[in-house]
Amino acid sequence: MKRICFVLQVRPERLEEYKARHRRVWPEMLSALRETGWNNYSLFLRPDGLLVGYLETEDFERARAGMAGREVNERWQREMAGFFVQPAGVLPDRAMEPLEEVFHL
Repeated sequence: MKRICFVLQVRPERLEEYKARHRRVWPEMLSALRETGWNNYSLFLRPDGLLVGYLETEDFERARAGMAGREVNERWQREMAGFFVQPAGVLPDRAMEPLEEVFHL
């Protein structure tokens, strides 16, 4: 199982709404994540909007591709896009570039 970590930047003026949305993630979105190999998935948010994501998966590209093929993910990504500081037209799921792991105990 590979450990994946990524960072994104949430717009500071939308932090509370972002947190509220994640308290009510759609059940079909949660099912899709599990079915496509997103295990032990967590999001951590700093007060300045820095978002750190962590998950475990056998193959991150396969897990991403699996979600890309789900209609529920397309809806979720469209709704969430406005929460992030990112290049125009890039949905959050495509901005999740894994960080290099430099230490693990």
